[in-house]
Amino acid sequence: MPPLVDCQSSADTRGVPLQRVGVSGVAMPMRIQGLKGSQAVQAELALTVTLAAETKGTHMSRFLEALLPYREQPLDVLGMGALVRDVRARLKAPAAQVTMAFRYFIDKPAPASGLSAPTDVEVRYEGEVGADGAYTGIVSVTVPMTSLCPCSKAISRYGAHNQRSLVTARLRFEGASPSIEELAAGLDACGSCPIYPLVKREDEKHITEQAYENPRFVEDVLREATLWARDLPGITWFAVTCENLESIHNHSAWGMHEETVVSVRSGA
Repeated sequence: MPPLVDCQSSADTRGVPLQRVGVSGVAMPMRIQGLKGSQAVQAELALTVTLAAETKGTHMSRFLEALLPYREQPLDVLGMGALVRDVRARLKAPAAQVTMAFRYFIDKPAPASGLSAPTDVEVRYEGEVGADGAYTGIVSVTVPMTSLCPCSKAISRYGAHNQRSLVTARLRFEGASPSIEELAAGLDACGSCPIYPLVKREDEKHITEQAYENPRFVEDVLREATLWARDLPGITWFAVTCENLESIHNHSAWGMHEETVVSVRSGA
């Protein structure tokens, strides 16, 4: 059998380098390192590399070949750097990028009854190795919570409208990041009240009263999340967003804030 033609490695004369080419929507069982061990998740990944102007295409199969050995290795955003470096080396590319999104489950006890059940948070790892070989990783965590409107409470004779809010923090660290559990717990404290998967009547009373005593606008949540993120050990950059899925409007209230942290705090 004659050798098969490698079209991807042929020359391209149009003079256009491409920042990212590869595969997306890759569904794969993975293991994620948590606070007390690892957890199996169903992840969706995108694996890409930069492509030189003189090269016609990349080799799609090599992305999966690089990924497969990592299926059973417990990963956090820092540990994902080895995968990104392997992608870059296997594709012989100047730079490589990997993103991995998944739902991570955390056991969460109710505030009054203490009954516990798993609740899920959305997590996304973003990793890149540049031409200098240095790895940069960003972890993103989205946590649902309750927010109660301060204006509604101030102007009403009784009650106040509240809604579910989605708060997302994208965080870049110098070195290892806190665990997903620790990040989720920190964001939980930024709203009017956390959300719980298993709630009895005594829990519902506690949640209702806690939210009523702790009203917060989107702006309040963002400012609380900003103060929390600034104090994370090793933080170098972050962006926080909050979306209130309004209960009295057919639209959401939304806001965001981004900062580069000048002085990196130690974990001491």
